[in-house]
Amino acid sequence: MSTFDVLFHRIQTGCETIAYPDGPAPALPDRHGGALQLDSTRCLDSCRACMDICPTQAIRRTQDKNGIDLDLGRCLFCGSCVEVCPTQAITHTNNHRMAVRKKDDLILGAGARSQLRLAEDLGTKLISLLGRSIRLRQVSAGGCNACEADINVLGTIGWDLGRFGIQFVASPRHADGILITGPVSKGMELALRKTWDAIPEPKIAIAVGACAISGGPFHANPETHAGADGILPIDLYIPGCPPHPLTILDGLLRMLGKLGKE
Repeated sequence: MSTFDVLFHRIQTGCETIAYPDGPAPALPDRHGGALQLDSTRCLDSCRACMDICPTQAIRRTQDKNGIDLDLGRCLFCGSCVEVCPTQAITHTNNHRMAVRKKDDLILGAGARSQLRLAEDLGTKLISLLGRSIRLRQVSAGGCNACEADINVLGTIGWDLGRFGIQFVASPRHADGILITGPVSKGMELALRKTWDAIPEPKIAIAVGACAISGGPFHANPETHAGADGILPIDLYIPGCPPHPLTILDGLLRMLGKLGKE
């Protein structure tokens, strides 16, 4: 193929980067389903179908035993609870927006809020210190590479994360923050702490995926720390197993104040 053929093909193809956030967000695939929602008023008092089938105990009775809570920080989004619920108390929303600033904001149900409180920005002072761009050092702290793969997708031509001033760097000394995946195995704890210590102040920490938030399917394993917030102060939680690239991008942009507060 000649240089002319390459240029001609590029002209025909045009811009392949998604229009989001200036245009509509791309639709999630059918198998994804997006965020879950819970209407605990539909729950039957004697029903335990969703709790018994949940692999991570993300669905629990409230303390007063009058309803259930759904922890999206623990949820693997396998959809089993949706399939077995006889009253459709738990349903898919097909909504990609799930990132929050506080871990407790991921808990829905009778003992908590009915819908997610989406992430707010870091604040004018910190954003002004970071400037118009942010550099992140990614650490896989015992992950399976699913979250890592979807983070890598954001660097492709279809997403072009760099157009928002967000880049991943090799050295923590060049970073403004750390992005963590995996349940933080004991073997990775020291490496995670050293990476965090090497990042200059001010700095931020982001937990991506169920493992980094709560330990995911490894939450009860003694060889993990069941998430990163027991090691580092987390500024942004992005749930999923793995989170869709659109969910990750949405969370990063909200944290930096590049999206509205809808």
